Amino acid sequence: MIPQTFNEWTNCIVNDCKINLTKDFATQRLAVYLDNKNVETQKFISLYGEQHLKNIIQWLQQI
Repeated sequence: MIPQTFNEWTNCIVNDCKINLTKDFATQRLAVYLDNKNVETQKFISLYGEQHLKNIIQWLQQI
């Protein structure tokens, strides 16, 4: 299931993936996801779409 809300996403990341949502984590992920030429970002878009990428960026910015 692809999370549709910030709460669903944080639950998935923290409880399912066992990742701490720290400022450092958010900063590192934003560096990747804000770079449209990054291979990882392109793969993310191909798997989940542009809208989900925008959601993830917005949610990471809230951390």
